[in-house]
Amino acid sequence: MSAVQTGTPTPASAPKQKNAIGGRLYRGNEGMWSWVLHRITGVAIFFFLLVHVLDSALLLISPSVYDAVIGAYKNPIMGLGELGLIGAIVYHAFNGIRIILVDFLPGGTRHHKLMFWVVIALWLVVMVPFAIVHLSHVFGH
Repeated sequence: MSAVQTGTPTPASAPKQKNAIGGRLYRGNEGMWSWVLHRITGVAIFFFLLVHVLDSALLLISPSVYDAVIGAYKNPIMGLGELGLIGAIVYHAFNGIRIILVDFLPGGTRHHKLMFWVVIALWLVVMVPFAIVHLSHVFGH
């Protein structure tokens, strides 16, 4: 029996296997980084909201414990954390709008790379002034 009869590909016609680095899954393009950053920022925002609800619930249990926890948050490390939180929220919001536009605009998928870079540019336009003002308050007091 020949290869044609058995359906097994011959070495010349066999599909080329790509390794994981140069493979088909992760090429490091704008779409992948947009997806990764959207997931990371979403998880970070979720955990912030979880902690926020829990520490706010302390007010119902004991106002003095609540005051102690809030007092512990008033340090430069938490100020940097707040900057990261705002950065995550701003990116997540802008990228969410980008996803809506890609999904609902006719031909939106053709422009998804450009829209990713617009999201990054808008994020910088919002975050640079905010970071300057916020960090001056965090380290100025």
